[in-house]
Amino acid sequence: MKQKSIAAVLAFFVGGFGVHKFYLGNNFAGILYLLLFWTFIPSILAIFDFLGLLLMSEQAFNAKYNLQEVNKLNLLQSSQNDNIDKLKKIKELYDQGIITAEEYEEKRRKFLDLL
Repeated sequence: MKQKSIAAVLAFFVGGFGVHKFYLGNNFAGILYLLLFWTFIPSILAIFDFLGLLLMSEQAFNAKYNLQEVNKLNLLQSSQNDNIDKLKKIKELYDQGIITAEEYEEKRRKFLDLL
């Protein structure tokens, strides 16, 4: 997972070479910065990138640069919540006498193994 602070430090110290762009996954811009570093234009742009990263919120940074990781975490959390809901339903079935103790224990262990 990419970190905003690392990207900002890279932009400040070696931004003229586009290292922060490569780190953030923007390879095309990184190549342009690298090819044009001798003009000092990328260094000026890197200052603006640095300031933009400093002013950007963590949520905005994650939405822009860590979207896949955030989606994976949300999917994992939702699947765990689904398993917990299933466990509660199985417990209700057992409490109502619809399933036996053996069936309840078997299904409970199955869902606990998934967590």
